[in-house]
Amino acid sequence: MSPARRRGLAEEVADRIREAIFNGAYAPGAQLREVELSGVMDVSRGPVREALRILEREGLVRCAWHRGTVVTTLSSEDVAELESLRGALERLAVERIIAHASEEDFVSLERVAGLMERARDEHEMVRLDIGFHDAVFATAGHQRLAEAWEAIRCQVHLFLLTRIGHTTEGYLTRVPEEHRELVAALRSRDVQGALDLFAAHRRVAVDVVSAERVPG
Repeated sequence: MSPARRRGLAEEVADRIREAIFNGAYAPGAQLREVELSGVMDVSRGPVREALRILEREGLVRCAWHRGTVVTTLSSEDVAELESLRGALERLAVERIIAHASEEDFVSLERVAGLMERARDEHEMVRLDIGFHDAVFATAGHQRLAEAWEAIRCQVHLFLLTRIGHTTEGYLTRVPEEHRELVAALRSRDVQGALDLFAAHRRVAVDVVSAERVPG
């Protein structure tokens, strides 16, 4: 097998494992055994091993000699770092959108937010949530900003999966409304008001996850 074909196969396997994680088949903390994955996916262990390295670089799995490979469980420090970095990226995105976005851009964002009304379950809602923020960064029109978001995108997805793993009460009804409010805030072109609303939106999920970590 050529090196290019081997890399391509590893990427295909990584896509399949990533989708399984995002679908909830492998929860945070779940072990990912090369032998089992090789059998399930009908490939040799080599591409599986390379796929797990790809997912480790994305932050979705962690490898340790005494535990093997497991789906990442986000620590309090992980959550805090993701929140602070995502907040910094969203600040620039919000500022650029308010300064440069057209009415057509806002209509497009509204359309993406509207898709959440039809989410059939929490995992689909998480995907649509991530998709909305993809659209926000794309609308900002800043290539390196979009690339910075892409670098943490999978970890943010994992964080949202962690959030629904704690509780889903009111989740399907509240999230669409929150995102409609985000679009309205951007359209108002009130920078501070929009930044405050984006921060509050992030804080809801952080509070849910953090509350579950408090003993007693």
